[in-house]
Amino acid sequence: MEVRLVQLLGSFISTTSAYSLARLEYAMRHPESTAPPLIDRLSDASEGTLRDEWERVERQLELARRYVKEHDDARGKRAVYDASFGWLQRTIRELEQYARAVRWVMTVDEGR
Repeated sequence: MEVRLVQLLGSFISTTSAYSLARLEYAMRHPESTAPPLIDRLSDASEGTLRDEWERVERQLELARRYVKEHDDARGKRAVYDASFGWLQRTIRELEQYARAVRWVMTVDEGR
């Protein structure tokens, strides 16, 4: 497996852990709201894990992205700043960036 893909997966795994904490904090501060969706943490940064788990994790990320979008207002900002929502939003953006990069590397590698 290519080094840059292993590094991307490692970063994705770390950010998934941060998302789990952000998700928990948001859920605790907003018990009246449905909790943000789970995103499974990849078990490791290997080719087998990527092959077996990546599509499921991408679907979960899409659900989380939709959740954040639905809970944001029309301007893309909450009326009152909420630090727990901001953290949730930032971790989702970061996960999306890593996911796009992983998908790009996978596509380039398939073309070889």
